[in-house]
Amino acid sequence: MELKINNLVDCAGQNCPMPLVHTREAIMKAKKGEVIKVTGNHPPSFEEIPMALEAMGIKIEEKGMLNSLDWYIIFRV
Repeated sequence: MELKINNLVDCAGQNCPMPLVHTREAIMKAKKGEVIKVTGNHPPSFEEIPMALEAMGIKIEEKGMLNSLDWYIIFRV
């Protein structure tokens, strides 16, 4: 079953801490049950965002690489 994305947070070209800042902003604006997809290409953010989501008690639905540089993380608020 494909998830319906409610909000796309495009962090391509941004370095830490901006991808995490934008992810947190999206979470604060989201309604319970909404699905957020974060995309980017800064490798440390691909590690940092999942750790922050786990600390907030948010389960990642899916994450992976789009190509050798770009990544995505999908989660439900």
